[in-house]
Amino acid sequence: MKTQVIVLNGGSSSGKSGIARCLQAILPDPWLAVGIDTMIQAMPTSLQISEAGITISPDGEVSVGPDFRTLDAAWVEGVAAMARAGARVIVDEVFLGGAGSQQRWQKALAGLDVLWVGVRCESAVAAGREIARGDRVPGMAVLQAEVAHQGVVYDLEVDTTRTESLECARIIAAHAG
Repeated sequence: MKTQVIVLNGGSSSGKSGIARCLQAILPDPWLAVGIDTMIQAMPTSLQISEAGITISPDGEVSVGPDFRTLDAAWVEGVAAMARAGARVIVDEVFLGGAGSQQRWQKALAGLDVLWVGVRCESAVAAGREIARGDRVPGMAVLQAEVAHQGVVYDLEVDTTRTESLECARIIAAHAG
């Protein structure tokens, strides 16, 4: 069976989105790229700055509330449904709950051919990217660099600290079958 879902997990500014775009360019079939940022952008603005939704503290710590958790559970199931309906999907995710976050995705994606990819980046490099992006709260990259990987099991890991997104995408594509 050919890979139906590629899950890219890593901290903020680790390079997941760039890898996803490169994968879309080099993989032979069309792939949808969706992720946590896509979900947050789809949420009502009121939940993007609310304790019931998601908040980001001045030091970059992310907290999620009950309304966010409800929407996120539906989001995960919806992404799985797209893959079951025949779409190939690249998921750009930050497993803030480490292994627990992966287990939620594993449950939703059960029965699908999934390639689990850890996207690592040295925290200092990710912090520099975070500043250059200008759309992140400073501190997120450092806080998430390791926590996103705690207890998570991967088929493959790439490190964007010194490796370009395109090269990482080529490595992942070679494993995607």
